Amino acid sequence: MRRPLRATALAAVTISAALVVTACGGGSDGSSEDGAGGGTAPAAGAQDLNPHPVNDLRQGGTYKVAIQQWINQYNPNQTDGTQGDASAITALVEPDLFTFDAKGVPHSNPDFLASAKVVSTDPQVVSYELNPKAKWSDGKPLGVADFEAQWKALSGKDKAFQVASTSGYDQIAKVEQGKDEHEVRVTFATPFADWQMLFDPLLPASLNATPDSFNKSWAGQAPVTGNAWKVGAYDKTAKTITLVPDGNWWGEKPRLDKYIFWAMDSRARTDAYLNKEIDEAPAATPEAYQRLKGDKDTDFRIGARWDQVTLSMNGARGPLQDVRARQAVSLGVDREALATVAGKDMPFRPKAVNNHLFMPNQEGYRDNAGAFARRDVARAKKLLDEAGWKEEGAGKPRAKDGKPLVLEYVMPADAVPLAEDQAKLTQQMLGEIGIKVDLRKVPADDYFDRYVHRGNYDLTQFRQVDRIYRSSSYRDYRQPDGDNAFNNYGRVSSPEVDKLMVEASRTTDISKQIALYNEADARIWELGHSVPLYQRPQITAIRKGLANAGAPGLGDENSVRIGWLK
Repeated sequence: MRRPLRATALAAVTISAALVVTACGGGSDGSSEDGAGGGTAPAAGAQDLNPHPVNDLRQGGTYKVAIQQWINQYNPNQTDGTQGDASAITALVEPDLFTFDAKGVPHSNPDFLASAKVVSTDPQVVSYELNPKAKWSDGKPLGVADFEAQWKALSGKDKAFQVASTSGYDQIAKVEQGKDEHEVRVTFATPFADWQMLFDPLLPASLNATPDSFNKSWAGQAPVTGNAWKVGAYDKTAKTITLVPDGNWWGEKPRLDKYIFWAMDSRARTDAYLNKEIDEAPAATPEAYQRLKGDKDTDFRIGARWDQVTLSMNGARGPLQDVRARQAVSLGVDREALATVAGKDMPFRPKAVNNHLFMPNQEGYRDNAGAFARRDVARAKKLLDEAGWKEEGAGKPRAKDGKPLVLEYVMPADAVPLAEDQAKLTQQMLGEIGIKVDLRKVPADDYFDRYVHRGNYDLTQFRQVDRIYRSSSYRDYRQPDGDNAFNNYGRVSSPEVDKLMVEASRTTDISKQIALYNEADARIWELGHSVPLYQRPQITAIRKGLANAGAPGLGDENSVRIGWLK
């Protein structure tokens, strides 16, 4: 698959979406003997890419993958560019300064950086030594102008830039040229622990030059690139984006001739894979896994990804503006039951998550759910009583001031059966505490752009992925700034959470940093921001014979080495 989403990935993806220690390699499906979820979930650092040296691969060939919607915004730092597949494509065609190993540790990418290191701690100064060969598709070399423009656009100082996150950039004091045109020095006003998160991907100065160019010039296209791949064709009719090797690339040449992304209905992916129309398909839902496991031309590749299925609550409209109503929803949902449904007939059962910021198999994970760890119908009902929502009799929704307690649960029209089953279970669970839930299906291509990103829902379920840099989660919980909600789509926040998360991002002592993030998480639970459900398994069905691709877990694939065995 494509390079997983990292620093700018932000990404929320629908539960039905596919993305993205020694590799297991052989493609075993990892099932327990009874095939009913008895296996053990992979540990942090687990990945399965079927690794092979390039000499084992033939030159040429096409790799076809499915994405969940046509891409309308290719600027991953813009509020509408945070959809997962868009950022994944951008990461293949733009400079990725850092790559990740299986443990999720970043390393300088030599194609773009000769080195990157902290050269001073008071103040914190980072020196980037650029590869002199690195250049943009318009022929301009990568340089200080690109870093400076990206910093200024994402600093948060000019509100006309519709930025998805300012984390880290708002702590920079200056960006300047170093000893020559190939060195860039970034000086921080306050320390920033996750400094490798910044400028990755690096984007051209032309994109970040003005609010208009930032917000609009990459709508539907990536006009300037700078990596091994470039966009060969956008075909909106066929809903395909075709990447081809860039002939001006200075690094190792890709083994593939084409890398094709095909936007299709989520329900169609399994059929498309079995019909050999695409070369990989998500197998992380029971119905998909059971259909795919009988295909003899298929490997199952399993990794441990930062991938959280989340029930988002909108605190900016309707009944959920009241924290007591949000807390009642948190207590009314049986997360263990939803995780069990997700693990039915799967190789292993997903783990319920009691932390918004860390995965259960990740260093720093603490159970901060407290009173919200288990379903508590009695307490949920009491909270609704206190909020003024009175019972109206068996089978009827509660009411206040003559209005029934009704929430709209928005979901994409192409949601897979698991997502529908879980929505109906949530509807039933909340009905038992007196909340009526109306399920509303919306066009898949509109789900993020018109509903999630705009806060046009009361409840919705999506995935948050690849928050490996701890500070990258800040955008999900920070206080909105006017019309800009960043990634806090439900606009639930507090000054206290902001303070704790910003302080954590400035703390270089890892143990203190972890403690601050966990303190913030406990407050997030009390706010009723959202309900983290479980860690979604990374299970990919992939065509036998495809090497160096599959389930990277916390790491990266090297896209130039993805290819077909001889």
